[in-house]
Amino acid sequence: MTDTELMDLVRKTLFDVAPDLEGEELEARETFHDQFEIDSMDFLNFVIGLAKATGVEIPESDYPRLQTPAGAVAYLRANWAAAST
Repeated sequence: MTDTELMDLVRKTLFDVAPDLEGEELEARETFHDQFEIDSMDFLNFVIGLAKATGVEIPESDYPRLQTPAGAVAYLRANWAAAST
C-alpha cells in the first residue's frame, strides 16, 4: 500500500470509531488527542480497528508510535509486509 492509501485507511478507521469527526482535517504530525481530544477508549478502538483492517498485530508497547496520523502510517508501512507473509 502507498502512504496515501495508508493515510486513507487511518482516516477511515478513525472516523469509524468517532463518526462525529468525519470531514475534519487530519494534521499528520499532531496527536489524535490534541487534534480531536479523543479519549483512551476511542484510541484503543482505533488501534483495534487498524489491526483488524490490516492484519498487523499491534502490541500495547507500540501504541505510542500510533498517536499521530503520520506515526500510524509509518508503523503500518513498516509492519504491513511482515503481517502479509
